Amino acid sequence: MVADRIEKSIELKAPVERVWCALTDHVEFGTWFRVRLDRPFVPGETSRGPLLYPGYEHVQWEARIVAMERPSLFAFTWPPYAVEQGVDYSAEQPTRVEFHLAPTAAGTRLTVTESGFDALPAHRRDLAFRMNDGGWAAQMRNIEAHVGQDAEQGQDTKQDAARGIAS
Repeated sequence: MVADRIEKSIELKAPVERVWCALTDHVEFGTWFRVRLDRPFVPGETSRGPLLYPGYEHVQWEARIVAMERPSLFAFTWPPYAVEQGVDYSAEQPTRVEFHLAPTAAGTRLTVTESGFDALPAHRRDLAFRMNDGGWAAQMRNIEAHVGQDAEQGQDTKQDAARGIAS
């Protein structure tokens, strides 16, 4: 039996507001998540865009934004590991992804949880869970590098991302 929930947590050496911007500004999110999003995140609306990871450029990232509670919660629903060409995942129950932010002495504790794998079709459940578990570990490293470069380089990453400079 596959677990229904993935949870990853990391302490970032950046203030909560900086991490909040990296999560909720669609250009910044796209920079560290490696997706080119078509619009700003708005609760109740869907954001889409192609993944920029080599080998996954055919994948259309799609998520419905369900919560933006500044500066502590950002959440969306999406079809997990929906990467197979020609497959329509729209009939599946999406999983819910939540990013929780909390201030710490060193910066920000960021926790991501993805839940709802039990509702996936049995033939997809194990692979989707396994791939997203590894994916979230990688994405936590990506956001850590993204917000960490501000302190190291003294740059405004948001402005760089808006100009199309990848991190």
